[in-house]
Amino acid sequence: MPPISPFAATRHHASAWRVFLIFLRLGLTSFGGPVAHLGYFREEFVARRGWLTEDAYADLVALCQFLPGPASSQVGLALGLRQAGWGGALAAWLGFTLPSALVMALLGLGLVAGQGLVPAGMLHGLKVAAVAVVAQAVWGMARSLCRGPARLLLMVLACALALLWPGVVGQVGAMLVAGLAGLGLWGRAGAMPAPPSQGGLAAGVRPRTGALLLAAFAALLVLLPLAARAWPQGWLVLADAFYRAGALVFGGGHVVLPLLQAEVVATGWVAADDFLAGYGLAQAVPGPLFTFAAFLGAAAGHGAGGWLGAAVCLVAIFVPAFLLVAGALPFWDRLRHNARARAALAGVNAAVVGLLLAALYHPVWTSAIHAPADLALALAAFAALVWARVPPWLVVPLCGAAGWLLG
Repeated sequence: MPPISPFAATRHHASAWRVFLIFLRLGLTSFGGPVAHLGYFREEFVARRGWLTEDAYADLVALCQFLPGPASSQVGLALGLRQAGWGGALAAWLGFTLPSALVMALLGLGLVAGQGLVPAGMLHGLKVAAVAVVAQAVWGMARSLCRGPARLLLMVLACALALLWPGVVGQVGAMLVAGLAGLGLWGRAGAMPAPPSQGGLAAGVRPRTGALLLAAFAALLVLLPLAARAWPQGWLVLADAFYRAGALVFGGGHVVLPLLQAEVVATGWVAADDFLAGYGLAQAVPGPLFTFAAFLGAAAGHGAGGWLGAAVCLVAIFVPAFLLVAGALPFWDRLRHNARARAALAGVNAAVVGLLLAALYHPVWTSAIHAPADLALALAAFAALVWARVPPWLVVPLCGAAGWLLG
């Protein structure tokens, strides 16, 4: 008899509307980034509602951290899928994403409508806040994902490669090389301890359906660039760029920064200063950080900005997360016990920290730190985030106010 999944053992059914309302409340109140979001989800669905067990929740989080994309949004999608089917997955995503997406789109539209909407000093303060936020992300991720000299070396090499060979090709190449290095270093059986078995997390997704979703993920990754090259419509070019960013980012959240920077700043769609100011503003709103895509789509100078650009970029960056998490659910228990897969992922995780470190230097640091006062403000914000545990949604506006006063 196959083991009973803890994910299925406590399964409850709910309407898609109920799922939407629950996730809407979370989308309005979940400040603090993806790690904090996972804490909110645990309190809501494990401790309060009993929708799944502690073990099942830990297993689901492990799956979403294993896959590329925004981990907290993927957990939400899987929970909605489990409770109310495909409609529940859509309801969970809409409820959790729409509040911050609407705010970020409006900010992007305001930026296009009038460059004087936000004072220059305040914009500079937001860019300084981005330095502190990204530095905090590098610090925390390096401590958990770069333990030991081999992982540290992979991090440094990925950082150097991203700086020497800027753009998407260098970043994807760094992750590929690091994955192969991890496979060579830790791919032997027993080289990495296997996690305890907790059964499957299929949530009603058949293996055949999962395989079709994974095939659709790969097909879009290949076909969208070809379509954008054959029919260079503004919305299609944006869809290709943001789908690729959502499909290739491991770690979610802040790690998407270098990929998006390469797609929209290096190509001239969005000015570097506007990009960093929007990234700073994204820290001050609840919900997933990937809604930064709505800001960039609204502000994009590529013939498809405004509400259309915001909608296209927002959907495109989240579609890979949906295809991957729903497609991987039927196969997760087998994959997580594969030593070679976990070894390759260990290398990739070290590389993404290196990519984020490269982005911290350029464009984040080089665009924001120009004077001793900027450095002092960035250090104060970093100390507040890391040691005083002040939440980002409070640090970011305080930096903006300080930049306005100092400017």
